[in-house]
Amino acid sequence: MAVFAAREACLLFDSKGRRYLIELIVGAQFHHHQGLLPHDDIIGAEEGATLYSSLGRPLVALRPRLADFALKMPRGAAVVYPKDTGAILVWADIKPGDIVVEAGTGSGALTMALARAVGKEGRVISYEQREDHAELARKRIRGFFGFMPEQIELRVGRVEDGLPELRPDRIVLDLPEPWHSVPLATQCLAAGGIFCCYLPTVPQVQQVREALAASGSFLDVMSFEVMMREWTVDGRSVRPSHRMIGHTGFITVARKREPAGESG
Repeated sequence: MAVFAAREACLLFDSKGRRYLIELIVGAQFHHHQGLLPHDDIIGAEEGATLYSSLGRPLVALRPRLADFALKMPRGAAVVYPKDTGAILVWADIKPGDIVVEAGTGSGALTMALARAVGKEGRVISYEQREDHAELARKRIRGFFGFMPEQIELRVGRVEDGLPELRPDRIVLDLPEPWHSVPLATQCLAAGGIFCCYLPTVPQVQQVREALAASGSFLDVMSFEVMMREWTVDGRSVRPSHRMIGHTGFITVARKREPAGESG
């Protein structure tokens, strides 16, 4: 089992199951209300090890899952929630070897999931208009993987400026006005390619659906949202959690078709 290394992300669990995401830095300390834990005690330890604070309280060290990292990482832009990320990967059918164009990058949470899905044989070209968000995404991606995966290319600018030169298998947009990209998606996506967008409001969904319909180039169009409710299981007491992750965004997916031939 690989041991923790400096600059790696680590998720600490206290005795009550609370989670704390930290970056391991030589000489630094994790400050907890139940004592201090030097990062040097974690560096070199095996994943799953129980370590003890200066007050003798146990802390379990694990590597964060991507879902943990996305929800806990400091961020400058809203992230796509893990429950929605999973749906995007499945319904947009992101697979090894795909070329995916993404916009906007935000804090990089969805970019990381896309990179994992396409693998080293694929490619993720992600556009972000704000330089500060792009730089933060670059930092967060390196923080999770420990390096910048070779299949990720981060670009600063408008996705509409880059699409004409690309022939992506999938287009995944987390933008306020994705309907502006529909005409270019019509030109750039091969038949069978998938257009996917993530939007917070019904009027935005209506507008992108109208653009997709007007293009005449997409079929099997669907819009949906994902709800997630955790359950509390404590002995014979089994009940829904008092809180749930309800509406976070609407996902719309559409499949590119070949132009219809003229009848007659």
